[in-house]
Amino acid sequence: MVLIWCAIAWVFASAAVAMLPMRRQYFPGIVLLLAAPVLIIMAGVQFGWIYALLGLAAFVSMFRNPLRYIAARLRGETPEIPE
Repeated sequence: MVLIWCAIAWVFASAAVAMLPMRRQYFPGIVLLLAAPVLIIMAGVQFGWIYALLGLAAFVSMFRNPLRYIAARLRGETPEIPE
């Protein structure tokens, strides 16, 4: 039950961060980006791998731009950051 409440809190926190101006989204966005895999793994352990796979698909869909940025930085590129 705690996992469900944590996931609901994560959803509301991500919606609140999305409403912030871009320059204020970085720190809370990084925290949410790091917390999501933990919640997805916990959901996979508690409910099964199909739910973890669905959570992973939703995570990649929501964080596709930051994940692209991280992948570009790991390849040695310097992508532009929007203002």
